[in-house]
Amino acid sequence: MTETLPSDAGTPEALRRGRPGYDQRGILEVAVAAFNEHGYDATSIGMLADRLGLSKSAIYHHVASKDELLGLALDEALGGLEGLLRAPEATSGPAGDRLAFVLRGAVRVLADRLPYVTLLLRVRGNTDVERAALERRRAFDHAVAALVAEAREEGSLRADADPAVVARLLFGMINSLTEWYDPAGPLSPDDLADTILALALR
Repeated sequence: MTETLPSDAGTPEALRRGRPGYDQRGILEVAVAAFNEHGYDATSIGMLADRLGLSKSAIYHHVASKDELLGLALDEALGGLEGLLRAPEATSGPAGDRLAFVLRGAVRVLADRLPYVTLLLRVRGNTDVERAALERRRAFDHAVAALVAEAREEGSLRADADPAVVARLLFGMINSLTEWYDPAGPLSPDDLADTILALALR
């Protein structure tokens, strides 16, 4: 259920009730951690206020609702992935090289924005915000499948595999990193990308 802006949100009195030190980004990071830990539906603005040490009104000074926090979080993950497709390395040159660039970039996005991508992968389409995110994710998947098809036609990939299936398997491998990858561990995103590309494209 969407929690909307209370009538006193944003007034000087309401702002004084919150503690300083959090901007929208800081609130978003705490919200994403709570969404991943408890689930979006089970996380309330009150729970976030307790975690942040802020009043609800102080949170509402930065965002209008819990739905807006979810939208910002999902856009963080999707924006990184969509940006890969607009990069020059993904729009010109051999299809195999373009596919490798997108796959390597996707690993980096996941590593850099791990909590946000984790949240994206748990979205089930229960709200308008979630459904919009799923639509964007499907568009990204279709673009990658098209790249796989081009790479197959030019001979960079074997010709006996369905591009949509290959794209799903590739991102199944990449997305599984959310279950075990530790950004503070010994493996860098480039190490992971090298291994995935070796398995997928060679």
